[in-house]
Amino acid sequence: MRKIKDILRLRYEAGLAYRGIASALNIGYGTVVDYLNRAQQAGVGWPIPEGMHERDLGRLLFPTQPVTGQRRFAEPDFPTVCQELKRKGVTKQLLWQEYRQRHPDDGYSYAQFCHRYRGWLGRQQRSMRQVHRAGEKLFVDYCGPTMDIVNPDTGECRQAQIFVAVLGASNYTFACASWSQKQADWLDAHVKAFAFFGGVPELVVPDNLKSAVRKTHRYEPDINPSYQQLAAHYQCVIVPARPYKPKDKAKAEVAVQIVERWIMARLRHQTFFTLASLNMAIRTLLDDLNQRPFKKLPGTRLSQFEQLDKPALRALPAQPYQYVHIKKARVHIDYHIEYDKHYYSVPHHLVKQEVEVQATDSAVAIYHQGQRLASHPRSYRQGAHSTCPEHMPHAHQAMHDWSPERFLSWAGDIGAETREVVSCLLREKRHIEQSYRRVLALLSNAKKYGRDRLNKACGRALLIGSPTRSSVESILKQGLDKIAVETPHSAVQEELSLDHHENVRGEDYYH
Repeated sequence: MRKIKDILRLRYEAGLAYRGIASALNIGYGTVVDYLNRAQQAGVGWPIPEGMHERDLGRLLFPTQPVTGQRRFAEPDFPTVCQELKRKGVTKQLLWQEYRQRHPDDGYSYAQFCHRYRGWLGRQQRSMRQVHRAGEKLFVDYCGPTMDIVNPDTGECRQAQIFVAVLGASNYTFACASWSQKQADWLDAHVKAFAFFGGVPELVVPDNLKSAVRKTHRYEPDINPSYQQLAAHYQCVIVPARPYKPKDKAKAEVAVQIVERWIMARLRHQTFFTLASLNMAIRTLLDDLNQRPFKKLPGTRLSQFEQLDKPALRALPAQPYQYVHIKKARVHIDYHIEYDKHYYSVPHHLVKQEVEVQATDSAVAIYHQGQRLASHPRSYRQGAHSTCPEHMPHAHQAMHDWSPERFLSWAGDIGAETREVVSCLLREKRHIEQSYRRVLALLSNAKKYGRDRLNKACGRALLIGSPTRSSVESILKQGLDKIAVETPHSAVQEELSLDHHENVRGEDYYH
């Protein structure tokens, strides 16, 4: 770096000798002599004209040298190179050859061309330094590698996922193992993280995995309903990182790398047989990680957390979040919805409409347009039904209430004979429900003929040994219930007299 101004000032203003100037500026004696001689030849004295810069002095003293910043080689048009490389089949080798055809004498070599292009490309990328306020953001993500858990009985090896959460201001880190990245494990890991920190941040910044974001979008991502419900329970906000923008959650990326190196790598030689034992080992190393001093910052993650984030975190709710599985369902024509292969009833007027199902381990609630319409105890019987009578139409409720006892009670109100006929009808079929419709048809005659006539008709049907619906209706139509019933003796005599009728051939006729 030239120090022409300082040399002139020390010579003409301070009056130093040549060697004193060289010693003061840490430059060679010959350089001082050369610069002062060139200044005398160029007519430059002291003080120099106002506004004259070091570059202007250099041009006066060294007129034969190229201007500072001027290159011997023709600079390639790197923006055009970047655009051309996006085309299929275009390579840097081809673009360099075209560049050398345009500049055969002052063009860069291929190695320098590629080196300078990489340098230019790196200068086009900008990274904004993020400033994190205390208690503001919690960054969450999963590690890429997994850890093995061996079943001691079968020897089967199962993979455990490692969840990582880190606070933005203090870098205080949490990690735990879970069986999967599914929604239940994802939300449970958040609950454990909030309990570990002893408070809740304002924002949670996750990745765009399915358990967090139902549909990704650069500006308006569709947050999973269960995840949104957890945020409402803890009174925080979910702000997912933009798709394919890892710098939005750089804290999480660094924390994942640290957990992989300082926890997972240190546990690689241990064998774990349960998820709980793995989490205990992780917790021990996690405490060590948070208490390790920073290399470039003062204190540790723990000390920074107690100083910055801990006082700013919101208090935990009285009860921890209980996982609720939320899904959409359409009401079947039998006014039931299906959840986990079990069927739950809803009010019948919602047939064919879409409802929201919110299920916990003990209950299933059904919502329509934000209003809860039904709630059932959770059942794990596949293919079975849970039905509330009040959800049924009136006609179905009446059919639902059918039972042998109810029919017998109804018939008993009409008369003893009617009850006896109904009892015979109920016993006639193999399955008792097969007789329900016949009994209803029989009892409905009370509206048309009256209870007294129906009871008398049933009595006559019993006397003639035909306690059926058709016999009773035939008696009522012909009005036989109004005629005095013959005694059993006369009926037997009449039956015996039929043996001697002329139309009866008898057994001797066939021999």
